[in-house]
Amino acid sequence: MSSTLAGWLQALALVGALALCYRPLGDYIAKLLTTAKHLRVERGLYKVIGVDGDADQRWPIYLRSVLAFSAVSVLFLYALQRLQNQLPLSLGNKGVEPHTAWNTAISFVTNTNWQSYAGESTMGHVVQMAGLAVQNFVSAAVGIAIVATLIRGFTRSKTDRVGNFWVDMTRIVLRLLLPLSIVFALVMVANGMIQNFHGFHDIATLGGDTQSIPGGPVASQEVIKELGTNGGGFFNANSAHPFENPTGFTNWLEIFLLLVISFSLPRTFGKMVGDNRQGYAIVSVMGLFWVASAALMTFFESAHGGVALQAAGSAMEGKEVRFGIAASSLFASSTTLTSTGAVNAAHDSLTPGGGGVAIFDMMLGEIAPGGTGSGLYGMLILAIVAVFVAGLMVGRTPEYLGKKLGGREMKFASLYILTTPAIVLIGTGVAMALPGERANMQASGAHGFSEVLYAFTSAANNNGSAFGGLTVNTPWWDTALGLAMVFGRFLPMVFVLALAGSLAQQQPVPATQGTLPTHKPLFVGLLSGVVLIVVGLTYFPALALGPIAEGLH
Repeated sequence: MSSTLAGWLQALALVGALALCYRPLGDYIAKLLTTAKHLRVERGLYKVIGVDGDADQRWPIYLRSVLAFSAVSVLFLYALQRLQNQLPLSLGNKGVEPHTAWNTAISFVTNTNWQSYAGESTMGHVVQMAGLAVQNFVSAAVGIAIVATLIRGFTRSKTDRVGNFWVDMTRIVLRLLLPLSIVFALVMVANGMIQNFHGFHDIATLGGDTQSIPGGPVASQEVIKELGTNGGGFFNANSAHPFENPTGFTNWLEIFLLLVISFSLPRTFGKMVGDNRQGYAIVSVMGLFWVASAALMTFFESAHGGVALQAAGSAMEGKEVRFGIAASSLFASSTTLTSTGAVNAAHDSLTPGGGGVAIFDMMLGEIAPGGTGSGLYGMLILAIVAVFVAGLMVGRTPEYLGKKLGGREMKFASLYILTTPAIVLIGTGVAMALPGERANMQASGAHGFSEVLYAFTSAANNNGSAFGGLTVNTPWWDTALGLAMVFGRFLPMVFVLALAGSLAQQQPVPATQGTLPTHKPLFVGLLSGVVLIVVGLTYFPALALGPIAEGLH
């Protein structure tokens, strides 16, 4: 079987599996977000933390709950890393350096999972399990909780209540993420992924030398790494490591896991607003961009120039031979279109076109399908902008799902859209203006600029993947990228929650003949255009200085 045919079959199998999960998983998430019933274990947790599970919160209270929980999580994870040498199963690792511990704590709490360290030689098993893996669960749950409030803003009227953060997060972890993680972790172990508490074992090689082989509880962390669109790898090589991604099947399954919840959430949206056609429209736009990204990535990695690349049959530098171009390209496009950031190939070795696609995927806001929750609320913000643009064309007040979009709502949407580009472009500009920080680029010229642009794009969009040619484990880079992660995660949440509160207070208006139907192909095309024009072109000058210039050269 040719690698091209294998790639097509993998992609088709992936589409089929995602389509099969779309309705049942989306309906299940809608049910757990709307039911009034609490499980016994949930009631026990509410009692311990002093929460009334039947009381909804106003959006400022919901926001304060998110920020308070995240702040405590950062402090706990920071302390866990700094005190690592006092913990069991530390494997002889010392306490993590302050700037690295700060960056890592911020990274995992914000669902970025940017790693400026080598996992197997820096973190012990307790930090991996009690610190990093726990944040993989709760940071993913926070994203789904936030989009739930925005959906409630459309479904509720004349109220200032958007839900209860503690109830939402608890249900998402216990009823969704934990059960799926247990099932798929067993599948991963059955297919060769390791799960143990071993440290390093020295073995004799065929050449007579000695090599240290690491162990650890990998499968239990790997599944939630993908399922929650986290991306932080147990090993430095991430999903290119054979212990973390042993076979072609586990590689396909990892891609499936990082897409399945985000692609199912539009069904949840349609179910909760009472019109499944709305979900089909949103998922259609997500699917179009995902297919286009995967196709372009594969094209650029296959359509290579130069004698050496043509003799090899493809641009295989930095890629696993056991995966090849097709599986590596599919993984790269999927991980950058979501907020996962896991990698099964070295993105720094991508061709200029392939690297440009990876950066552009993140610049779109990771909305196709995006991170768990964050992808859907990003797409809904752009849907609001699309409806507003359509309203300007016909000269009437725009409406979306029965809610009027006035000046207040559009200010929140505009601030959401402008926040991330501002963080990316200002951060990149400051880094390029500082000679000492430019010295951390291992490449010069356009590719060196792309390394810096990729770093801030990845951090601000809470992705976590990187061009490996940039040395970022320094106090300045750890601090700067940590700030980009914080602002890129929580400022958009402020505007989403404020928008949800504003919409929930409105009285729904009936649809008329002038109302734009937001479930038809016309709206799908309009929304796709808004994504490309409003978001994509914001970054065009920066892309022209980086991957485009490198490709033309």
